[in-house]
Amino acid sequence: MSQSAIPKQDNFVYLSLGSNVGDRMNYLTTAVSRLSEHEINVKKISPVYETDPVDYVAQDEFLNCCVLACTSLSPLSLLDVIHSIENELGRTREIRFGPRTIDIDILLFNHERINSDELIIPHPRMFQRAFVLVPLAQIIEKSSGAYCKTMSIVYDKSYNKSGVRLHHEIIKDRL
Repeated sequence: MSQSAIPKQDNFVYLSLGSNVGDRMNYLTTAVSRLSEHEINVKKISPVYETDPVDYVAQDEFLNCCVLACTSLSPLSLLDVIHSIENELGRTREIRFGPRTIDIDILLFNHERINSDELIIPHPRMFQRAFVLVPLAQIIEKSSGAYCKTMSIVYDKSYNKSGVRLHHEIIKDRL
């Protein structure tokens, strides 16, 4: 069988999306729609949560969700697509952890560990962020290498989930 006849391997990727500027729900919905235009097949979307800002707290609340998708893209090609979607939706990077129209982070890519100047997978702060873990726990597959750690953190009674509130709008109803 020739190389061109071999079907492309689907890579499973978990993404975190957040917005706290303008029409936050519209930015999330548009970002999810744009993903599907770039060889990224969205399989699951978590409920949307309203969350308090972290690190740089002098800003508005965020809407956050997580997405499980399949893609034939490499991790760095996926990162390029994500940056192009963020730029298209008016994302600026003036203040670290500051306000943004849209923020899309790669949390997990298959079971890979990547540590380069451009990209670190698993995302280095994902297990410290309730605004990531709470929505992620709603969609993470048991086969994911991060499943046990995610679930044990989220369902630990001592884990601080304050500042993360279920938002009543679901993205898939708006697509």
